[in-house]
Amino acid sequence: MAVVLLLYLVAEAAAVWAVSSVVGVLGTLALLLAGAFLGSWLARREGSRAASAFLATVRAGRPAHNEVTDGMLIAFGGLLIMVPGFLSDLAGLLLLLPPTRAVVRRAWLRRAERRMATHGAGRVIVVDSEVVPDDKQHPVIESR
Repeated sequence: MAVVLLLYLVAEAAAVWAVSSVVGVLGTLALLLAGAFLGSWLARREGSRAASAFLATVRAGRPAHNEVTDGMLIAFGGLLIMVPGFLSDLAGLLLLLPPTRAVVRRAWLRRAERRMATHGAGRVIVVDSEVVPDDKQHPVIESR
C-alpha cells in the first residue's frame, strides 16, 4: 500500500510540474481552483440527483443497488476533487460524470458479485442451539 501511495504522489507531482511548466505557477493554481469549484458544484448536483433517484426507487419497492452505489461513487468523487492535484481531480470528475460513473458502477457491482460467489456469501449455516441470557444482559449460546 505504501508503494501505491508513493507512486501516486510521484505521479501527482509530475503532473503538477508538467502543467506548471506549460501555463506557469499562477495558471496552475487557477486550474486547480477551477477544478475544485467545478467538482464541488458537480458533486452537489449529482449527489442530489442520486438521493432523489434512491428515494424514488425505494418508494417504488425496488432494490436500490445502483442508486446506493452511485451515491458512494459520487461521495468518493467529491472527496477526490478536494484532494489537491490534477490526477485526483481527473479521477474525481470521472466519478462525478454520469456516463463514466455508470461504467465504474457496473464494474464494481460485477466484482462484488464475483467476490461474494467465491467467498461463500449467502450461505446459511443452521446450528442446533439455544440462546440463554446470562446475568450481564449478554446472550450466551449453549449447544444441546
